[in-house]
Amino acid sequence: MKRLIILTLLMGLVFGIPAHQTAFGVGSTKGKVIRLTAKKFAYSPAEITVKKGEPVVLELTSKDSKHGFNLPDFGVRADVKSGSVSRVSFTPDKVGRFTFACDIYCGSGHEDMSGTLVVTE
Repeated sequence: MKRLIILTLLMGLVFGIPAHQTAFGVGSTKGKVIRLTAKKFAYSPAEITVKKGEPVVLELTSKDSKHGFNLPDFGVRADVKSGSVSRVSFTPDKVGRFTFACDIYCGSGHEDMSGTLVVTE
């Protein structure tokens, strides 16, 4: 397993893929799957509740244009494109309320495009 992790991270460096979008991020199907839709200027659902220590897979789609998804407290980031699904996975390691937001300007109202991840014990 240790060799797989090192190999995956090295491949990410060679091909310019962020660590959270390697085999342990985008495309992973292990964990609670949550579908999240982006559209000007909101996410649906706007609040997601998960449990600390349980793996999560977010399946992100866009109803209109290109958006971003940024959950900085967990180092999670993805482009969200219309007509495709972006998958990111992570395991929440702390309890609380954390903000995720669109980080690609998508028009007037972009600054209000955010949601909340609630992590419980």
